[in-house]
Amino acid sequence: MDDIDKEHQKELARKDSIIKKLIKENEKVVGQKDKLKKEKREKQLKIYELGTQLEEERELNKKLTAQVNRDFENSSIPSSLQKPGRKKIPNSRVKTGRKQGGQLGHKGHCRKKHIVTETHEIPAPKKYTDNPDYYETGKIIRKQNVIIRMSANVTEYTTREYRNRKTGGRVHAKFPEGYINEVNYDGTVKALAFLLSNEYCVSHGKIRKLISELTAGEIELSDGMINGLCEEFSVKTVSEKHEIIKKLMTSPVINADFTNASVNGKSAQVLVLASPSADVALYIGKEKKGHEGIKGTPLENYVGTVVHDHDKTFYHYGTRHQECTQHDYRYLTGSEQNEPELKWNKSMHKLLREMLHYKNGLDENTMPDINIVKKFEKRYDKILYKAEEEYNNNPPSKYY
Repeated sequence: MDDIDKEHQKELARKDSIIKKLIKENEKVVGQKDKLKKEKREKQLKIYELGTQLEEERELNKKLTAQVNRDFENSSIPSSLQKPGRKKIPNSRVKTGRKQGGQLGHKGHCRKKHIVTETHEIPAPKKYTDNPDYYETGKIIRKQNVIIRMSANVTEYTTREYRNRKTGGRVHAKFPEGYINEVNYDGTVKALAFLLSNEYCVSHGKIRKLISELTAGEIELSDGMINGLCEEFSVKTVSEKHEIIKKLMTSPVINADFTNASVNGKSAQVLVLASPSADVALYIGKEKKGHEGIKGTPLENYVGTVVHDHDKTFYHYGTRHQECTQHDYRYLTGSEQNEPELKWNKSMHKLLREMLHYKNGLDENTMPDINIVKKFEKRYDKILYKAEEEYNNNPPSKYY
């Protein structure tokens, strides 16, 4: 029994040893497992951090790319501010695939006939008049050649001068209105110079050269005279400006916009107010834009709908607001370029084109069909719901 007991104790000791060894190995494995878990967690955090940084960089890259590619087609930048090498301003009409020129069944647009100042008749050739195979149809073929001539017509008034024997004063008969200086220019000359300078932005040097060449050197205008035309025009058109302001203030809808200008090398602004229904427009020079630029203008007290380019300043004036459709086109184009994975922007762009072409195809006195308008509105709402769904599934980043 003692021998059996010793053997039993040895077996228990061996098993205890194995158990201790397994416990040690188990503790080692558990430690390694915890270490691997920690390393895995750290790597996952690292991957998440790198993914976040990558997404940030990707979105930042998208923002910078959008900024670099900003032009008059996909943003509110006016085409006049584009740098050299800018894109050609596109035609918004949809291509039909038809050939250029007159279309079959469409009445052609002929050139306008002018009042004839000189007529010459070409005698018919004898091969037609003396040949019995030909007879007159009674129709007269007419072809005109228009010539523009510009010449200087100078009207001079003269009067004798008298001198008072006692006082020495010199007197003469009164000249007609407009005869102030030795040489005066009437409205035809001033209107041409004024339009070239202000409407067509021609330099003073080129205006002087053009008028001089057209009149064979007879008329040589000075820079001072051309410079003074704006002030003279402003003084003489006070009543016309009051009438334009009256039409603007009573118009249900006006278009408003600020545009850049330069005065003596310094930046300035021009507030443009226009009413398509009243067919009037007013240009107001201002030093700054914003509320300071609107102060004292008809827009400050206007009551009606203002159409503008989403400038926040304009929302403080008028009673209703509408964004210029051309700017909607631009923003949609920018969204299509920078968010190509979305579908709502392309659908909205297509719908706006259809609505615009439908409206432009109507006669001035024809109202839009209410059923067609309802269909447009239904599609419009559907696209907005689609946009909301897409942005909920793929939220836009803070960069774009």
